[in-house]
Amino acid sequence: MTTDNKGFHPILEEDHPYIFVDTCVQIWPDADFANAHRHGVNVYGVTALLPYRPFAEALESIMFFHLMARKYPNITIVEEAEDIYRAKRDNKAALLLAAQDGDFIGNKLHRIEAFYRLGLRMMLPAYNSTNLICDGCLDRTNSGLTRFGELVVDECNRVGLLLDCTHIGRRASLEIIERSSVPVVFSHSNPKAVVDNRRNIDDEQIKACAAKGGVIGLCSWGPLNFKSGSTQRPSIDDFVDNFEYVAQLLGSTDNIGIGTDNSLGTYIAHKPDPWGEPDYFKEIVEEFNKYVAGDSRSPLRSVNGFSNYPEVIGLIDKLQQRGFSDQDVSKILGENYLRVFKQVWK
Repeated sequence: MTTDNKGFHPILEEDHPYIFVDTCVQIWPDADFANAHRHGVNVYGVTALLPYRPFAEALESIMFFHLMARKYPNITIVEEAEDIYRAKRDNKAALLLAAQDGDFIGNKLHRIEAFYRLGLRMMLPAYNSTNLICDGCLDRTNSGLTRFGELVVDECNRVGLLLDCTHIGRRASLEIIERSSVPVVFSHSNPKAVVDNRRNIDDEQIKACAAKGGVIGLCSWGPLNFKSGSTQRPSIDDFVDNFEYVAQLLGSTDNIGIGTDNSLGTYIAHKPDPWGEPDYFKEIVEEFNKYVAGDSRSPLRSVNGFSNYPEVIGLIDKLQQRGFSDQDVSKILGENYLRVFKQVWK
């Protein structure tokens, strides 16, 4: 979770040949909204609803981003895929409003459609811990979807809300993928085969997601790229290892995207911590914190060489050096996600 870099790269603005969709971003209230369109990101999958938020607070959070879009002419809210192409043409930053859990639903299914009408376009059912919908990936249970969770999947399919299987339990993710009538995504997860971290996903999850036409958004957050036995900050090459592995596993780049888990603005010290108490997910960050950086606001929390958005140029170069074609890069940066958005959003 890094902070924004004030340097802008002109090639990343209107002349940038790709559409770059980042499906996991935190945008804090002190972000430089007026320059959000100048980082080379066309679509920010912004965590509009932080984890564990009750209904009223979730409603207030989503309206904050609508307020920013009214206040800043370079910001627009994504409601359909065409909005992304329009934002690209108009050199605006498009915000894809996302929820990093489904706690705001409570036990009231009608809230899903209500929030969809308010602009919510992607939702994690649970964040690390088990809730009314399903298991979290850091919990001790592995019971998958609840009966209510099955109804949530059906309702999301009905209204067009994209389901995100990041942070949820393995069994739950497989059951959601199987039950869903449309593709789902992992917005910011890496393969366990590259880095064996409980937040990462295994080959079966990756293949199941791809088989239904979904996308795995590979994540540059440091702990998910910190290999066993390492004592130094992961590099951009470590990050690219994930792309190479998934492409070889699936036989193509048709189901690969990017979800950086970056931040625009200052990663603020919420009390309690918005992501849960530190001891709760200690095991996924402990070794990284020991050898690299324990401060969640540190730019060292992302891989070296891709810790701010203008460095996407370096990522493109690294992918091409590994043999990815220009078409592959275009799909990875955004086209794969655009295909899913067109299929899912109503």
